[in-house]
Amino acid sequence: MSRLTRRHFLTRSAALGCSLAASPLVTPVTLASAPGDARLVVIILRGALDGLDALPPLGDADFAALRPGPAAAPLDGFFGLHPSLEPLRPMWDKGALAFAHAVSTPYRDKRSHFDGQDLLEAGTEMDALGRLRDGWLNRLLTLMPGAVAETAYSVGRGDMLLMRGAAPVANWSPDAALILSPQAERLLEGILHGDPLFRDAAAEALELSRGGAEAGPVPTAADMMSASAAPAARPDAIAAFAAGRLREGARIAAFSLTGFDTHAKQHAALPRSLDRLARAITALKTGLGPVWQQTAIVAVTEFGRTVRLNGSGGTDHGTAGAMIMAGGALRGGRVVADWPGLAEADLYQRRDLRPTRDLRAHLAWMIRHLYGTDIAALERDIFPGLDMGPDPRLIG
Repeated sequence: MSRLTRRHFLTRSAALGCSLAASPLVTPVTLASAPGDARLVVIILRGALDGLDALPPLGDADFAALRPGPAAAPLDGFFGLHPSLEPLRPMWDKGALAFAHAVSTPYRDKRSHFDGQDLLEAGTEMDALGRLRDGWLNRLLTLMPGAVAETAYSVGRGDMLLMRGAAPVANWSPDAALILSPQAERLLEGILHGDPLFRDAAAEALELSRGGAEAGPVPTAADMMSASAAPAARPDAIAAFAAGRLREGARIAAFSLTGFDTHAKQHAALPRSLDRLARAITALKTGLGPVWQQTAIVAVTEFGRTVRLNGSGGTDHGTAGAMIMAGGALRGGRVVADWPGLAEADLYQRRDLRPTRDLRAHLAWMIRHLYGTDIAALERDIFPGLDMGPDPRLIG
């Protein structure tokens, strides 16, 4: 039997709609060890986050007419903050939260979740579509002296292109099949008792596979016959799991959050997804403890959404959007943006926010200051074809 990849599964299931690109089956978390004390956490927001809703440009004279509705609370002199991200405002006040707006990958015009996510995770130019084999984060690992994939866990059943490549990264999916009887759990504990790393990791994986304390009772054997009975790990539980590993040997983590595809009733759907993101970032901060000061978190999405709402009260696939950054290593409390404006003549194809900066440049400069990676290697090997441009000084 041939291996069923994420792309094959999603392509063959296209009749179920493009929301499959944000399926809970595609929520892996992968970790790797690396030299030094700096930590990097990359969160892929699957489904295309609407940056204009998450970080509305309240100071743009054209915004109110394009996006009528309750105004977000001001964040600085120009941008506001979505109410569901308000729990992160204390980080902003302490300089540990930042945003970049009007950014995008080189992906243009096709507006496919699958291709957009692949290009985001591969970190390449458009001409590489169809022959992507590895991810930019894995390529970073191959260039970091002493970097090893000592501990790596994949929560969910997906495969992240972001971490695929020559650097050895083990992946494990503690899904429904990991639910064990009490006797089996005791046996596993006995086998792993002498190895604290795997003992503790197995215990956390079992807890995650149950979905945490709020997930309800463990399904019975009969329940397991139904796919809907499979427990899903909460975003804050996944983040806490990653933070625990980052406090120890791991230095780089990547996982994805779903639910950002808001074609209809965006006012109802997006707040839930942004709340999950805020809880994940908060859980990372809490779990990282003293190493929070050495950590940079970046949340990126495959593309933005249209400036105008559609007839269903949602937004369609667009181009530029926003990226969200957090962590004690940041020079935060600011929005980095070369704002293009929202007048119709300023829009990309008269429908989308026009991109003014390649989001890969922001990622590259973060890596440069976190790990001292050579600029030539960043532009040639990690993000092929990238011109990093001026340094936005995102890392303190």
